[in-house]
Amino acid sequence: MTQIIIKNGFVIDPLSNIKGEVMDIAIKDGKIVDLKEVDESRAIVIDVKGRVVMAGGIDVHSHIAGPKVNTGRLMRPEDHYLTNIPHILPYKRAETGLTTPNVFRIGYEYARMGFTLVAEPATPPIKTRHTHHELNAIPMIDKMAFVLVDSNWVSLDLIKEGRRDLLAAYYAWLLKATKTYALKLVDPGSDVAWIIKGSGLDIDDQMPEYGFTPRELIKVIGDVTQLLNIPHKIHVHCNRLGYPGNYMTTLKTMATARDITKVGEGLAMHITHVQFTGYKGDSWATLESGGEDIAKELNANPYISLDLGQVILDRPVTTMTADAPFEFVLYHLTRWKWFNSDTEVDAAAGIVPYRYRSKSYVNTVQWAIGLEVALLARDPWRIFITTDHPNAGPFIDYPKVFAWLISRKAREDTMKKVNQRALKRCSLPSIDREYTLYDLAIMTRAAPAKLLGLERFKGHLGVGADADIVVYDIDPRVVDISKDYERVVKAFRRAWLVVKDGEIIVRDGEIVKTVYGRTFYIDPEMPAELEKELSKVLEAKFRELYTVALESFVIKENEIAKPMRISTKTYLR
Repeated sequence: MTQIIIKNGFVIDPLSNIKGEVMDIAIKDGKIVDLKEVDESRAIVIDVKGRVVMAGGIDVHSHIAGPKVNTGRLMRPEDHYLTNIPHILPYKRAETGLTTPNVFRIGYEYARMGFTLVAEPATPPIKTRHTHHELNAIPMIDKMAFVLVDSNWVSLDLIKEGRRDLLAAYYAWLLKATKTYALKLVDPGSDVAWIIKGSGLDIDDQMPEYGFTPRELIKVIGDVTQLLNIPHKIHVHCNRLGYPGNYMTTLKTMATARDITKVGEGLAMHITHVQFTGYKGDSWATLESGGEDIAKELNANPYISLDLGQVILDRPVTTMTADAPFEFVLYHLTRWKWFNSDTEVDAAAGIVPYRYRSKSYVNTVQWAIGLEVALLARDPWRIFITTDHPNAGPFIDYPKVFAWLISRKAREDTMKKVNQRALKRCSLPSIDREYTLYDLAIMTRAAPAKLLGLERFKGHLGVGADADIVVYDIDPRVVDISKDYERVVKAFRRAWLVVKDGEIIVRDGEIVKTVYGRTFYIDPEMPAELEKELSKVLEAKFRELYTVALESFVIKENEIAKPMRISTKTYLR
């Protein structure tokens, strides 16, 4: 296999505590190795003097695959006008789409930015085979998916019956059966209320038919993930997303992490796209930012991590979520297109196209919230950059978010263009903090690797790590990134060099080779007696609830193009 030496790079690697040292990095057999293991006379030697070197980026929340994404493409033919890029064989396939890109553009655009691992954060169990078909087709990046469980009838029945042991066994089975990586909760319990009453739930509302609240549901599932010992614990989309005043629901949800019964050290809960659940005020007319309050709770609560769901102004988006009640409300606000579906036994979903406008009072407050939370968070290891693609903006605009975080001037230049009345309801104008490139590497490389439990071989440039390496054409020793933030946007939008698993895939911002990454999934161990008892329960439940046979539901490993199984030792007995 190709041997490569990347010489003279300005290396930023937080997991290795490297804060900008000039170093050489050696690659052999798809891994980073000691320089002594590579024969320089036979290696490809690339001098990157004056350029930043980081590990490949990791996105913990981006809707890139599955039935909702494909439906979004069908709903948005206008999204594909004037975005078509023809194939250049043998290097790359044809690309199309902006907010709902085709599978090829998803992989290529992430690679161009230097991202090498992406998590699809919401797949309904019964439709996860579709999700894997799309993940298989996405080139360049490693992938994983989080399976929806909050309104799954089998799990709700087991919770109602008080069978925590069987619930844990069921989730262990479900992760392996669907070849997914973590458990996802969306507007916990609200799918049941949506079907029966046509409305959602707040965190302490009682679920119809089941008699417990979303808060209790979150705690039960949180307790179970501790027993399963899976690396990434529950990934939570809070109740009342998109409603004025919902920041209180978010604070209550975050506080619930303290009540989860901890088995080991580490985080108990991840709250996703917190911008959408950070609204103060009792109406759209009185909306103001709750970002400061959410950041305060994050700083005080060591069991929580957050991602932003950062709004990108003046970009079209396609909102899509398993939070069907919210999409119903958004449709009535926009009065344009709306798609709604209910997935057998598992979840509901909705899709509504939208556009965030810089002069809009509401959209300005939304834009400010994510930045406030990030800039007021004391610990960059527990705050993650996302746009909840394609809900708050396309992932290709991450470099804009980077600029807003590292440069007060970038924020001020944008604030001149937004609704000035709305800014008075936000704390963003008073925040002076500016992140460094080291902080940025934490938030986009090191911390995501730790959050997903992959820090042994992802998110760093140490010996033994996967050779996922990116070189950006910028030198912070020469460029004042705070003042010349547009250089940062340019550099991070099109990486100078990207190496994936030891193969050069991007040069000067252009794709030079198409490769296909792995799909990670979790396989928790299960005691034989518990597995036997669960089998009987599942056979009965599938006969009662599903229109598919149990054996047809299970996704086999040979259906995954390049599976990567992560085994975990559980505390089940």
